[in-house]
Amino acid sequence: MVKTLRRWRPPWLACACAGLLLITWSNTAATQEPKEHSELDATVVAPFRATAGARTTQARTSQSRTFIVRLAYPDAGRTHAVRWSLTLSGPGPQGAVLRRWSGTEQVGAGGKSVNLPWDGRADADARERRVLAPEGLYQLRLLAEADPGTPQEMQVEQQWHVQVQRGASMAPRVPAFQTGLQQLPSLEGQPAYHLVYANLHSQTRHSDGGAALDACHGAQDPQTAPFGPIDAYKYAQEHGLDALLTSEHNHMYDGSDGTNSAATAAEATTLYQTGLAEAAAYTAAHPGFLALYGMEWGVINKGGHLNIFNSEQLLGWERNALGELLADVETPKGDYAGLYTLMRERGWVGQFNHPAQTGQFLVGDQALGYTPDGDAAMVLCEVMNTSAFSINDQETETRRSNYEAACNRALAAGYHVAFSSNQDNHCANWGASYGNRTAVLVTSPAAGTPVSRDGFLEALRARRVFATMDKHAQLLFTANGKLMGERFDNHGPLHLATHFSNSAGRQAAAVAIFHGVPGSNGSVTPVSDQAEFTVTPAPGPHFYYARLTQDDGNIVWSAPVWVNQLP
Repeated sequence: MVKTLRRWRPPWLACACAGLLLITWSNTAATQEPKEHSELDATVVAPFRATAGARTTQARTSQSRTFIVRLAYPDAGRTHAVRWSLTLSGPGPQGAVLRRWSGTEQVGAGGKSVNLPWDGRADADARERRVLAPEGLYQLRLLAEADPGTPQEMQVEQQWHVQVQRGASMAPRVPAFQTGLQQLPSLEGQPAYHLVYANLHSQTRHSDGGAALDACHGAQDPQTAPFGPIDAYKYAQEHGLDALLTSEHNHMYDGSDGTNSAATAAEATTLYQTGLAEAAAYTAAHPGFLALYGMEWGVINKGGHLNIFNSEQLLGWERNALGELLADVETPKGDYAGLYTLMRERGWVGQFNHPAQTGQFLVGDQALGYTPDGDAAMVLCEVMNTSAFSINDQETETRRSNYEAACNRALAAGYHVAFSSNQDNHCANWGASYGNRTAVLVTSPAAGTPVSRDGFLEALRARRVFATMDKHAQLLFTANGKLMGERFDNHGPLHLATHFSNSAGRQAAAVAIFHGVPGSNGSVTPVSDQAEFTVTPAPGPHFYYARLTQDDGNIVWSAPVWVNQLP
């Protein structure tokens, strides 16, 4: 009989080998995990009006302009086949599709642009009849899909408006504010409000942001860029913002885009606490500016990013080689229902960031799936932002994304969210890539007292917010005198009213009031193209909001009002 002898190993070697296996597994898992911001990016640049030259030389009959479809897929590994289509419909929100362009491009990290000249005609097949598009507001809808047949999260939808105008302006009449930019008039039964213009989505060196403009070429390797939260607050204040949230990716506090098995748990949680302390100290030292610090939770691939504005603890799911959680509170990746429950229990409030209609914020198999806890915790939905990697510091960035369709899906699912408009800055241009802002109506503090963090959070919870592409705009939307963001019971007629002003002199070019039914998962449709509208809703729940388009094409969105119509 042959006996096999086992080779003896000292216990420390066994432990070391086990650790080595864990490190090897962790590193392998990290390399397999898709990097953040490696998803399809598709936008369309659409001049709102025809160029002055085209209108002058052709006696105001030409509406020629060029639409630019921009596609990028910052996946360094390979190029992707991207199928896209652009449709022009109108005039008006219920107008038929008049023109269609489509194609398939091979797209990599460098991106690709497709120029689409439009001659101002309504019908591409009627050139000999020279059928000109009638005056009015038209909608462009871009659909783009990477690697057709892959999961739905690779689909992108964008919607923007263009105007055809040949004669004098036919702008709707919109009642204006009679007061200055920073102070709204008191409404009957309402306190006075102070307007805070904020950017509620940005990153610094604490995660994958903070690079100098001349060195910023996308997301940074976490914790390697030179500029942190203090730099961001100082920059934003110098550029006229009232508030800035630095929202760091929760899973990058280990200094990695994947999982850093060598990370120290205490260093990750201490860095988060440092950010909170820096924001509080900056606010205290700079009255009139509100420095906010929070986290962007989740991943895009089979997930969805959301901001948490007021958590005093770092949330996460990653562990190091010792099995230590690299966060204060464990939150399983992809478990949005569980996260919403925790947020509601702790009183934390959040924002859906650049939401997609498909494949994100799954509850069960439902994208943007509703839960009562989520409804209580999620207060904002990002309806528009600029390119996350813009290096523009003149507020003239042309790459802009529109998420109104996805936010409408959340509203129709039953979420009580107001619209927000941010920049998702990863480069050192916090709030300066474009003039868009999230405007928050904070109850006016006592004379000489600056707006507080608690007052700001109270306004977010009340959904007293409007989203604007123009930092000079202010918009007020009421229903029977109730302020946007409110929920109330109603008997009889409902009078909806939009008020607008712009300190830089911009005027309204179009206005639309939209209606939907919360919890129906149905469509959200325009019910009026006037600033004021009276309707008697059917018994049951409803929501309404206003969208105003300025004469330069910039859009302002009110928060909804939620009405329970009684029989």
